[in-house]
Amino acid sequence: MTTLRQRMIEDLKVRNRSARTIKTYIAQVANFARHFGRSPELLGPEEIRQYQVYLVNERQVSWSSFNQAVCALRFLYRTTLRRDWAVEHIPFPRQPKRLPVVLSQAEVQRFLGAIKKLKYRAILMTAYAAGLRLSEVIRLRVSDIDSERMVIRIRQGKGQKDRYVMLSPKLLELLRSYWRRERPASWLFPGQWRQHRPIDQSTVQRACRQAGRDAGLTKPVTVRSLRHSFATHLLEAGTNIRIIQTLLGHSSVSTTQRYTFVSNKTVRATESPLELLAYPVKAERF
Repeated sequence: MTTLRQRMIEDLKVRNRSARTIKTYIAQVANFARHFGRSPELLGPEEIRQYQVYLVNERQVSWSSFNQAVCALRFLYRTTLRRDWAVEHIPFPRQPKRLPVVLSQAEVQRFLGAIKKLKYRAILMTAYAAGLRLSEVIRLRVSDIDSERMVIRIRQGKGQKDRYVMLSPKLLELLRSYWRRERPASWLFPGQWRQHRPIDQSTVQRACRQAGRDAGLTKPVTVRSLRHSFATHLLEAGTNIRIIQTLLGHSSVSTTQRYTFVSNKTVRATESPLELLAYPVKAERF
């Protein structure tokens, strides 16, 4: 390990960045250095600009990946190398704003009913019932299910924040059936071959996609879309947006407010002007 890499890791750790963030930042800086075949200490604003152009034009990376590279380079040059020009010469791009994919309640019911394996049904039902991120649901421990208070404890979610979410009685019933069959000791959803570690994210995502296909859904179903559906369904049921913000673990309510753009309660609140026409428009059959 190079001295610069060690210093950057130490700088990230003392700022209490998560292990995942540290791994991502180090990988992004390594890719940057590998692209030019030189240490980042010998590179400057012009190389950073060239690398950004390369990521967009040649690699055609997603905007989220692009921003990860920008964040990593900003941290390296501003914090570890203390270069004065770091902030001005590493701009963030404008990200396209896309609405989340949301399942209807009927689609969620079809989806959950199509999951054959009890363990996968327990994982994915937990994700929807509590609005959890994939990383949060797979890292639940048996002790996080508090049936006395009917809450689930989420340890160190995004931003390294703990929070509590509701424990649905229907979910508790399924989790008890799952526990009686599988008898998990520490992790609620351990890996198949390595019981001392939680189930792998890719395994859960594959099970999620398969259940979506088995349910005959045309929408792409992921754990993230289940979380989006949780928030939207709460909003449509009249839950205060501040409560939804707390349940989702959002730092800002503006992040939560995007669900108002996909909520039926909002979108269908006003009638289309077509309905105000005196005579119906004659249309050919589809």
